[in-house]
Amino acid sequence: MSFASLRRELRAAANPDHARVARSFFKTGPGQYGEGDQFLGIRVPVLRTFVRSHQTLSLEDVEKLLQSKWHEERLVALLLLVRRYERGDDAEREAVYALYFRRMAHIDNWDLVDSSAPYIVGAHLRDRDRAPLYTLAQSPSVWERRIAMLATQHFIRRGEFRDALAIATLLLHDPHDLIHKAAGWILREIGNRDRAAEEKFLRKHAARMPRTMLRYAIEKFPAELRRRYMTSAP
Repeated sequence: MSFASLRRELRAAANPDHARVARSFFKTGPGQYGEGDQFLGIRVPVLRTFVRSHQTLSLEDVEKLLQSKWHEERLVALLLLVRRYERGDDAEREAVYALYFRRMAHIDNWDLVDSSAPYIVGAHLRDRDRAPLYTLAQSPSVWERRIAMLATQHFIRRGEFRDALAIATLLLHDPHDLIHKAAGWILREIGNRDRAAEEKFLRKHAARMPRTMLRYAIEKFPAELRRRYMTSAP
């Protein structure tokens, strides 16, 4: 399957009504986090069918697709990269990881980050130096900071919490609500596996955590415990 045929099929699947909903959902208005993003109006299950039917698309073409102005084309590109990473040999994985970092400026909304960072960045750094995550966590780009946080999901699934907790600490005073949500969600994931590890973090930091971060982190706690933590928050 060619790059041109994939683009033709994506255009044919476009739905203006769905696109209007997506522009609202992903906050594309002036001053919002997704300002100016453009949508074809194709839902994710449909996009995944294109990923399956075009999985042999070259990395060069996937890179071109990732630079598209259309949100759905960028998402398809990232899902193709995830598939290539999961099924590739060492050389292929290195190439995918390098491409991801080279075009990170185009990974510019929360769904694009969340569907790719754990499976490419986290997976690649599993047995490597994780310093790139700490560099990303201090980036001026909200999306790069979110990539740093979400990449640690890969480690959490393996029962490794150290880097997730360290990056959550770095992001405690982040100004962006999307980072508060990401860090809180990651803390909740840790708690799902080891409540004691999450509560150790909360005992130290809950009083200065943004309320959104804390609310996400304790979402599955018993009601009385949630109340106690929320009353300690700023």
